[in-house]
Amino acid sequence: MINFAALAVLLGLTLPQTEALVATHVSDADITTVASAAPEGRVTDDSIRLVDAGGYNVGIGIVQRPATNRASAIQHHALTEVYRVIAGAGTLVTGGTLIESRELAADSEIVKVLTGPSDVGTGVDGGTARRIATGDMVIIPAGVPHGFTEIEEDIAYLVVRVDPQQLLQIK
Repeated sequence: MINFAALAVLLGLTLPQTEALVATHVSDADITTVASAAPEGRVTDDSIRLVDAGGYNVGIGIVQRPATNRASAIQHHALTEVYRVIAGAGTLVTGGTLIESRELAADSEIVKVLTGPSDVGTGVDGGTARRIATGDMVIIPAGVPHGFTEIEEDIAYLVVRVDPQQLLQIK
């Protein structure tokens, strides 16, 4: 009987050695450093860490939106997001369809680092509006349009991005 493992070794057909996965720690200090470096009075979306989690990427970032800003809407083709509001409040609309949808340029920094392939629009038609505030969490599956219609007070939220196709650049 042929020992296929021995034959594979003799022919140089060994399977690639995969590195062991390790946990990634993102400290409160890491989050605070990134958050405090953001310019005031404008929308910021900063990636803190993105790691290969064994066949898919998982990232964490922080988004900050001032109360004076009316944000547009976005729909990620392949990325799921989980929000955890750490300060402020606003009305988030999810579902429905994007209004005046247009695709983001595939070679743009925002697509390569933050969103993956996505469409943006001026708002969401027919979605579900809900007020979110400090402590709330929201899970937004890939393909679901979302955006804020009102930001009552400056809002900041941690965003976990699940990238099953490993489209985002590792940070």
